[in-house]
Amino acid sequence: MFYKIITTIFLISIVSCINNKKLTVITDLPKQLTENSGIVSFNENFVWFVEDGGNADKIYQTNFKGKITNTLEIKNAKNKDWEDLTKDNKGNVYIGDIGNNENKRKDLVIYKIANPEKEKGNKIEAEEIKFYYPEQKKFPPKKKHLFYDSEALFYKDHYLYLVTKNRAHPFNGKAFVYKIPATKGNHEAQLVDTFNICQDWNTCQITSADISPDSTQLVLLSYGKLFVVSDFTGDEFSKGKIKVIDLGTTNQLESVCFLNKNTLLLSDEKKGPTGRNMYSINLN
Repeated sequence: MFYKIITTIFLISIVSCINNKKLTVITDLPKQLTENSGIVSFNENFVWFVEDGGNADKIYQTNFKGKITNTLEIKNAKNKDWEDLTKDNKGNVYIGDIGNNENKRKDLVIYKIANPEKEKGNKIEAEEIKFYYPEQKKFPPKKKHLFYDSEALFYKDHYLYLVTKNRAHPFNGKAFVYKIPATKGNHEAQLVDTFNICQDWNTCQITSADISPDSTQLVLLSYGKLFVVSDFTGDEFSKGKIKVIDLGTTNQLESVCFLNKNTLLLSDEKKGPTGRNMYSINLN
């Protein structure tokens, strides 16, 4: 049933694999962002972060020296498991409360806030975009069907797209792409595509995503690899060309966003003696 819904045959073309393309460290992040999980950029001076589940219901602006320059409390929102950030072409920001490690949640939601760069106070109102996966019938499903966690969110053509984080046992490498309207309501997520990029549990789970300003490149982040998708049509991302970049690290990379057409920003959580950094990488 579930797989019959996927009408697109998996047709990925691996263009090249760039080994050990090093990330450039921009700065250490402050301790308040030890568990940073989402990043979004409006310009080349500041970025905004959120932290994942159990942390404050806030969004943090930092500069490129690792200093927090603004903090906004998100009204009407609760950080159950905030996992990614994205923005639309009007500057609205979307906070993905989409983490679902055990596949038990029935309260998945994306919070929409106005452009935080323009907020003059210390609080900002949120609008709820609720959704559910129609293929999920049990909460949780059997271990082999643990497909309904997500840490990756991006915006394209009035829709919000989620890329799932596969937690199935045994791991089969599949990541599903769903979309929902970027409007207030309770939406049935539409399954539009599937990726099956690789089979290694440690490096193939998708932890963040973003799409370029001109919507020609989609990037998917994992723990140590970056998948750059191009030459796709509509929602058929998996039919495009995919370049695999080995980042040469095993850090807990959790966030990615486009700074400009060719430059990405990435960040990782603190894990032992490493992490809690902001990085850049040039796709050229």
